[in-house]
Amino acid sequence: MTRRPLIGLLTAESVSMAGSRVSTVAVPWLVLTTTGSATRVGVVAFAQLLPLVLAGLIGGPLVDRAGPRRIAIAADSVSVLAVGSVPLLHALGHLSFGVLVLAMIVAGSAAGLGDTAKHALAPQVIADSGVSTTRGATLFDGIGRTAMLVGLPLGGVLIAVFGPAGVLAVDAASFAFCAVVVATTVRPLRRRDAAPESYLAALRTGFGYFRRDSLISAIVGLLFFTNLVDQAYIAVLVPVWVRDTGAATSTLGLIGGAFGLGAVLGNLTYLTLADRLPRRATFAICFLLGGPVRLFALAVTDDLTAVLMVVLVSGFLAAAINPILSAVGYERIPPDLRGRVLGAITACSWAGVPVGALLGGLTVESLGLHPALLIGGGIYVLVTLTPFILPTWRQLNPAAA
Repeated sequence: MTRRPLIGLLTAESVSMAGSRVSTVAVPWLVLTTTGSATRVGVVAFAQLLPLVLAGLIGGPLVDRAGPRRIAIAADSVSVLAVGSVPLLHALGHLSFGVLVLAMIVAGSAAGLGDTAKHALAPQVIADSGVSTTRGATLFDGIGRTAMLVGLPLGGVLIAVFGPAGVLAVDAASFAFCAVVVATTVRPLRRRDAAPESYLAALRTGFGYFRRDSLISAIVGLLFFTNLVDQAYIAVLVPVWVRDTGAATSTLGLIGGAFGLGAVLGNLTYLTLADRLPRRATFAICFLLGGPVRLFALAVTDDLTAVLMVVLVSGFLAAAINPILSAVGYERIPPDLRGRVLGAITACSWAGVPVGALLGGLTVESLGLHPALLIGGGIYVLVTLTPFILPTWRQLNPAAA
């Protein structure tokens, strides 16, 4: 067994995600400071995220057919061009709002394909390294959490120094690094001979598989609503809260960094306990307590210190959620179907994300920031109660799976 591919994929993922976190801060702030419109922030997020969802949906069969390694490299290469065009056009004075929207559409499409491909790569890379599924999934989640910890505060600082458009060059560079590392460290996955299958048949297979699996269907339904609210929180509600409270632009990074620090600490804790804690109880409690509290904190106080403490705890609790979901997917989905099934799952669970950003902006414009935060928190509470109630969630535990 060799761990070189695992280390390579983890390294590439960490750098790419750190760059993407920088972009997560920079793009909304660029739109908000140049247009003053929360609605336009939502429009740009919608333009980026809808193609991301659709690309994950329609790209699953392509990932299975061409191979996840090849698609991951190609997608990151396209992302370099799409994201890198924004600072270049801004410097030349040609970055209109329409051009920015177009660049985000291309970037979102590439990201959707790349994410599906990397998720399909991960199970085989983990298995080849000799690491258990749960621990391997926790390692990948820990990389993402660490990237958030580094990328979001770095984004806030770099915005203050270079401006939001210039910061996007960092994100473009991260995609280039990721493509090179995957190409040089990760080998193509082992392929099984299979009967030829049309694209539409492969797409139907992916949807049919997760629709027949009651647990995966329940997970997708839960994530649809929580991702919707999370995107409104990240893309609209936090930037507007920072603007309205008169806080410095670096506060954008501080809030994200507090969540990232809590998540890294939580990930390290869960990494040591993952094989001993009951999945269902851990997932349900952490999601219910850690999810909505961030929105309620912004709704009830303008005290940055209090908000940072709440977000820190939220990040700590959230650290157990993604590893559990990833492990369930790795265990239940056959290797030859991972691209199309994961693409279908991602598309459906992320389908609310573009709408969430758009609705977040419209709700703030029409009702105000505090009502929008309370509505989002209320939705979060309702949907995260379902793992305590519905019997199908018992299948989260490995014995049942």
